[in-house]
This record gives sequence, structure tokens and C-alpha cells, in this order.
Amino acid sequence: MIIRRTHWSLLSVFALFGSTSWAQVSTTCINQLTGQDCNQGVLNTITTAVPFLLISPDSRAGGMGDAGVALSADANSIHWNPSKLAFAENDGEFSMSYSPWLRNLVPDMSLAYLSGYKRLSNKRSAIGGSLRYFNLGNIVFTDINGSTIRDFKPAEFAVDLAFAQKFSDHFSGGIALRYVNSNLTGGLSVQGANSKAGQSVAADVSIFYTKDQIPVGEKDLTFSFGLNISNIGAKMSYTETAAKNFIPINLRLGPSFKLQLDEYNSIAFNLDINKLLVPTPPVYDPTGQIDPVTNRPLVISGRDPNVGIVSGIVGSFSDSPGVVTYDGDSNVTVLKGSKFKEEMREINLAGGFEYWYANQFAFRTGYFWEHYTKGNRKYFTLGAGVRYSIFSLDLSYLIANTQRSPLANTLRFTLGFKFSKDKKKKSEDG
Repeated sequence: MIIRRTHWSLLSVFALFGSTSWAQVSTTCINQLTGQDCNQGVLNTITTAVPFLLISPDSRAGGMGDAGVALSADANSIHWNPSKLAFAENDGEFSMSYSPWLRNLVPDMSLAYLSGYKRLSNKRSAIGGSLRYFNLGNIVFTDINGSTIRDFKPAEFAVDLAFAQKFSDHFSGGIALRYVNSNLTGGLSVQGANSKAGQSVAADVSIFYTKDQIPVGEKDLTFSFGLNISNIGAKMSYTETAAKNFIPINLRLGPSFKLQLDEYNSIAFNLDINKLLVPTPPVYDPTGQIDPVTNRPLVISGRDPNVGIVSGIVGSFSDSPGVVTYDGDSNVTVLKGSKFKEEMREINLAGGFEYWYANQFAFRTGYFWEHYTKGNRKYFTLGAGVRYSIFSLDLSYLIANTQRSPLANTLRFTLGFKFSKDKKKKSEDG
């Protein structure tokens, strides 16, 4: 069977069978793919199943460079940091987000996101839920003669249930439980193997700290800090025989600073620091030798990625293979300091700015940066928002900073509805 589909969704289907990413071995310390000096880094991206779990689903954080771990709580906090819900200002909120995705490559791919929360009667706890649906467009399955077998629309979704609890007036914790389903082939046989929908269960563990009315001159500053370890869960496989792949376990942390300029104007600065907590692809022996202990390809630098969840998380901080040279006499050398440099390059940064006027009109901008050896996502974002009574509307726009980026011109739209925190008081007055 042959799959007729261009670009990103085809690559997703190939992930069915468990891919091995091979870090490059150089004999001259020149990257043969890019012509770059190896001292500047060797291409070695980290791949996982269901990468849609890391896509920013909403327009508010999307307008701030995809920075949201310490933003003030809203209906989309389940994705960024569930523990923020304990500090939500309203009794509850509900939002709907939609984004045409990678439209420069595929005309019918999109991401939809429904989310909401409700504060409990004790005012120190909150529960929330969300549904994320990723439509990968249409794929045509054909046989080796080019005859059409069937059309199929692959899709992935995740359902979340979250809980947040205040531990003090400034500190909270939260968890989210997640079910993930990824159906890329509809059960057809691909390359001789019977496929199935990939499934996994996962959890997020998060904390949040916030302190307001910190005097800065004659102004009031609110400082917040968030940390979220997301998608801690079972590996995923799309066949009975293929090796299982890690889902994108991710560490996200960072601060937020909000300054109230006067009665009507406020500004906020946000920073997110991200790192995938999954194994980095190692460098294997280029001659194809097999390790007699593991019966797998021999690793000459880095670590074998075929490990458990906990080992993968702990080892992700020190498993980068670095830059490896391999001369004609089969001598292997790892460039000094290159392992640490590669670990640092696995950290990506997202920073954003938000301005509010009278808590009704917002302007946002931000920047996202990822090292070119780890994916090379670099882009600016712009965003705007308006609040009217209990309704809100936000949008964001992505401006790529690299040539021919499939992310260029990405739009996101979010419509929100809130349950007022003054609802009880109004009822009593009435």
C-alpha cells in the first residue's frame, strides 16, 4: 500500500513504525547537510509521537510568542499550567479556539480546542476540562499500481480533566489527567504491518506562585512564577510489532511581571523556558555494529533511547551525544564540551508582552526561539483582544523568522465566555 499525501501529515504516518533518529558522525567536523562547522552544532532533532500536544491552542498566549506558564489564569490554563486555575478571578470560564494549521503546506489541516473551568465553593479549589482535536486533512491510500484503496481523514484528540488547589494565599498546585488518541491510518495495513490507533494516558504536574501589590515606585507590580511538567505518560505504538515511541513529555517554567501603570493601563512581560524530557537520539556506530548486550545498534555516544519513562525523563538532562568524529582508523572522538552545548541547545525560549487598556482592549507581541540543530523554530507573534461584558474575542498572527517556514502566517482565534465573580453579590442585591 502507498500513501498519497504531501508534507507534514505524511511524515506523521511514517511515525507509525517507530523511527530512529540518527545523529550525524563527521570525519572532518563539517556538517555535510548544512556545511556548518560542527563546533556550531550538528543537526539532531528530538522526535516524539503526537507532537500536537505541544501546539499552543489559544490566541492569548499564541500572541505572546507561545509563553503562558505564568500568565494570569483563564479558561486555557489547563494547557499551560493547571495550577493557575486556583487563582482564577471569575467563578468560571469557557473558551473555544480554532487555528488553520500549516496552511502553507496543507490546505485542510486544523486544530480546535475547547476548554473551561469552574471554581469550587470553597474558593480555594477549581476543576477544569478540555478537548483538543487535531485534523490532519485528507490522505489517499493507494496500492503499488496506483489504484485507490480508500480516502481517509486522520485525526488526533486529547481529553483532559484538571484540578487545582491553593496551599496558601500565594501558592497553588495542580494536576491534569489526559487521554490521547491518534488515528493516522484507520486500521489499514501499512508496509505489510497491521496498524491501529495509538493510545496513551498521561498526567501534568504543576505549581504556581503569585504575589500582587509589590510596590515599584508609585506603581503596583504583580510577580508570578509557574512550572508545569506535562504529558508524563505511557509510550505510544501504532502497530503490534513496532517499537513504542515517547509522547512529548515537556518541562515548562518561567516568570511573569505585571505592572499596573494607572487605573486604566497595565503591561505584562512573560517568559517561558521549555525542554523536552525524552531521550535525545544517540550516535550509533556507522558500520552497523550490534551491541551484544542489548541486541540493538551499538551506541558510540549518548544513550540507548530504548528506556522506561522515568529513566527517559531523568536521563534527558545528560544524554546528548555531542559532536562525534570518526576517522578512517575507526577511532571515535567526542568534541570536548559538545555534549553540554547540545543539552543547552535543547532549551527553547518564548517571551511575550501584553498591554491592557481598561481591561477591555489588549495588544500582544512576542518571540519564540529554538536552536537550528533542534528544529529551528523562530518566529514573532502579534495578537489583540477585546472584552465586552461576559464575552471575549482574541486573535493572534505568527510571522516566521526563517525562510520557507511552514508555520508562517499562522492565525488563531479564541472566543471566550465567563461567569462573573460578582454573580452571587448581584443575586443578593436583587
